[in-house]
Amino acid sequence: MSIPAKYSIKSIKTFSENLELTRPYTIAYETFDSVENIFLMLETGSGIIGVGAGSPSAFVTGETMESAKEKLLEVASLLEGADLRKIQAIIQRIQELFPANPAVCAAADIALHDAFGKLLGLPLVDLWGRAHFSLPTSITIGIKSIEESVEEAKEYMQMGFKVLKLKTGKSVAEDVAIFTKIRETVGRAIKIRVDANQGYTVEETQNFYQQTEKLGLELIEQPMHYDRVAAMKKLPPNIRSICMADENLKTMGHAVTLAQKPLHFGLYNIKLMKCGGIAAGRQIASIANLADIGLMWGCMDESIISITAALHAALASPATKYLDLDGSLDLAKDIVKGGFILKDGVMSIGEGAGLGVTLL
Repeated sequence: MSIPAKYSIKSIKTFSENLELTRPYTIAYETFDSVENIFLMLETGSGIIGVGAGSPSAFVTGETMESAKEKLLEVASLLEGADLRKIQAIIQRIQELFPANPAVCAAADIALHDAFGKLLGLPLVDLWGRAHFSLPTSITIGIKSIEESVEEAKEYMQMGFKVLKLKTGKSVAEDVAIFTKIRETVGRAIKIRVDANQGYTVEETQNFYQQTEKLGLELIEQPMHYDRVAAMKKLPPNIRSICMADENLKTMGHAVTLAQKPLHFGLYNIKLMKCGGIAAGRQIASIANLADIGLMWGCMDESIISITAALHAALASPATKYLDLDGSLDLAKDIVKGGFILKDGVMSIGEGAGLGVTLL
């Protein structure tokens, strides 16, 4: 039986773009001043266009840019001629064939979801049901001197952001000093969370917590190296309750394992680039919701396309407590506009169908 033209994927385009950064930043293990994303664009027989983006990273997703481009071409060959109505089966097949390429899977998954939402004439979040209409996002301050960190915090405060995420993990003494100075500068109305990027030991995590908890520490993202997950149990429950799994949480299997009581982490950070897209992210979110684990939806340096995709999934999940979706704000350029709405640090979604983004 032939597929009606409006459901048939008739053409696929894949490419990459160096989006560059307007503000380089440093984390516990690396400094970044540019970013390259991969893109997949599909078109149906009736002219519906779906766009998806991925941000491969050897350290985070296990993919080099070269391997990602190669695999994306293979995915494109699978999509051509496919029936968009079978979106879930298509995504499942891609995940089965490319388990080691989550950013590639994410790019395809997002493009398919964008096209499917447009086919139905609805924003993606309305296909699943809105659990939240808007949430504040944090904005990130990389590892810098005290003076630079404070100036950046002031700048973000003036822009209306109410949540700061401070990259830590090099020296507890320096981290505490910067945290303390920023708190003195911004006052108590601004929330401060930290991301150690696996930079601490058990003792250092406890030390940092003890010195910052009374200063209004919101949460600690991935305090220790992912292969030391068992050591998390050495932390007292009150500290583990505000610790968030990031590098330890990539797949649905990880989500199930980490949900076993007593919990290693009280919170999960879902990144579409780690898990392979919207469908996989929503599966992890369902596990978290059942296990009463709070969610943050995070990102890397990414196009508005994938940031918006994560926001749609986040606002549809009852377990979502936090957003960290600032990954497109420091890009020097992008291939789309629109998608999310950002006002005074609060993110929401417009009424556009699919992702609601417009090609430039």
